Amino acid sequence: MDTVVSDAAWGAIQGAYDLQVHVSPDVIPRRIDDVDLAREFLDHGLRGFVLKSHYVPTYERARVVSRAVPGIAALGSITLNHAVGGLNPVAVEIAGRSGCKIVWMPTVDAANETAGRPGGAQTKLPFWANIQRELAAAGIAPPPLSVLDASGEISGATRRCLELIAKHNMVLATGHLGRQEIFKLAKAALEMGVQKVVITHAEFPSQNLSADEQDQLARMGAFIEHCFTTMHTGKAPWAAVLAAIRKTGVERCIISTDLGQTTNPPVAEGLAMFAQRLLDDGFTVQEIGRMAVTNPSALVE
Repeated sequence: MDTVVSDAAWGAIQGAYDLQVHVSPDVIPRRIDDVDLAREFLDHGLRGFVLKSHYVPTYERARVVSRAVPGIAALGSITLNHAVGGLNPVAVEIAGRSGCKIVWMPTVDAANETAGRPGGAQTKLPFWANIQRELAAAGIAPPPLSVLDASGEISGATRRCLELIAKHNMVLATGHLGRQEIFKLAKAALEMGVQKVVITHAEFPSQNLSADEQDQLARMGAFIEHCFTTMHTGKAPWAAVLAAIRKTGVERCIISTDLGQTTNPPVAEGLAMFAQRLLDDGFTVQEIGRMAVTNPSALVE
């Protein structure tokens, strides 16, 4: 059943940033391009978004979009998959010099993420799984990536990346890492001076962090990201995310959409649908604004 979005839900997200969108141009077909998304956000009174790609940096493109649509802050990112050299300090340094806002740890190439690999997850597969399979079939898929070394500690390459993330005051996002990696990475990053740590879509199947685990990470100083698509596509129950937000507290949570897929709702509408679901469950307009506007703004402005 379609969600009917109220004026109150739209009002709760006025000035919001969506810190994870997947739009064209991309190697994967998308329902909208970045310039039209900027116009959509402007029409709905939203402030901006972070362009995410699993394969290419987006920070240069984001600057063009912001200039093309005055009033919208399009922000760029990099994801440390094999397409950019993996846990590559040079890529992180160039990103920092170029105004990159978010550095995602490995996603599609993470050792913890089995979708798209032989013997891995076979149901509810994301769009990128086919690309991963095609790369493997062509013999151009290097071994999966972990932020831990053979002894189970944060690797040297990861530490160098963390140093550069801290140097350029970028946001560290945990990508598709597993539980053990997430806890060790967050601890190391915060100890090394990274000021902004985001636990990426905490309910997504390859993370599936419990409410207690999310609360532990929040108490360490991380923000917990909850993404609309995870629940909208049935990858996690709404009851779980609503309970986790209450456990952790809105002060350490952000809501994003992870939208842009051809089969899912428009991005701005998805953020409003998320707000409506929260309203329907008893969250206030002010609490939703904290997660959609205040917290994301503090991370990227």
